[in-house]
Amino acid sequence: MSVMSMTIQDIYQLAIKMGIKADPRGRTGVVKSLARHQKQFEKLPKDQQKYFDQESLINPYSDTRILYGDPKTPVKKILVGIDMDTPEMLLANELNQKGQKIDLVLAHHPTGIALAGLHEVMEIQTELYADYGVPINIAEALLNKKIKEIERGVSPINHNQPTDTARLLDIPLMTCHTPADNQVYQYLTKNICQKNLDTIEDVVTELMKIPEYQKAAKLKSGPFIQVGSPENRAGRIVAAEITGGTEGSEEIYEQLAHAGIGTIISMHASEKHVKETQKHHINRVIAGHISSDSLGLNLFLDQLEKEGIKILSCSGFIRVSRN
Repeated sequence: MSVMSMTIQDIYQLAIKMGIKADPRGRTGVVKSLARHQKQFEKLPKDQQKYFDQESLINPYSDTRILYGDPKTPVKKILVGIDMDTPEMLLANELNQKGQKIDLVLAHHPTGIALAGLHEVMEIQTELYADYGVPINIAEALLNKKIKEIERGVSPINHNQPTDTARLLDIPLMTCHTPADNQVYQYLTKNICQKNLDTIEDVVTELMKIPEYQKAAKLKSGPFIQVGSPENRAGRIVAAEITGGTEGSEEIYEQLAHAGIGTIISMHASEKHVKETQKHHINRVIAGHISSDSLGLNLFLDQLEKEGIKILSCSGFIRVSRN
């Protein structure tokens, strides 16, 4: 594929393809998820099917969408950021006025319809916890409760502000969330969790070998131990809170402790999650939120860069090329 033939649709489809390949559920789990969506669609009365998000029948990631723009548009240059809201769309327009010729704005965090459907990707966490040894019925019950909470929280947000701005400025906008987070999950699982590390200090040391975390550390946002002491034995290490939309249930930690989990690597954690982690004697290492998001985006964007597409970074995105 040459750069002239790579369109917004190509980029979108590549994101989904890479997301599925890195999905903690495996391809079989993804296919089952899509099948469940198909059944939900088919059960609807005909007059209600037109309101169903039919893109979810082929794309398992509701938080990843082309929000505005002709999918056939060729792409040579992308403006990429973690949060791309109305100010960033105005920035893209200003850069275009200065001759940058940006063909696509790519956001990591979802907005528009992708934000409205954020809670739908959280089912990934159910099967992830089951793989760690939590009975699937317990994992599902705890996650379903949290999913409803997130759905209620997202529902009143004015989702379409950036999309409307993109439309008025006529600048294509796309979001890539869970497919990028899946990249982080697999990268940390392979390079950290599967190593025979002794202490949680060793976990931080390994994280600090990753360029995105090195750069974040210089900005006072690098990896750190949030729960536990540096000399604590790490035990079984998992990247349990890296992908799956957003934070899961704070009630899961008792189950993870029973399943033999010693250390959790996460992007971030709310105070409730920190207290429950402490209560059940699980160590927690924070890799970093924006730096981890950058890692996932970089692993995806490297594939676009190989096709000759130029990447401009903004909105906290730390660009590191591995090409």
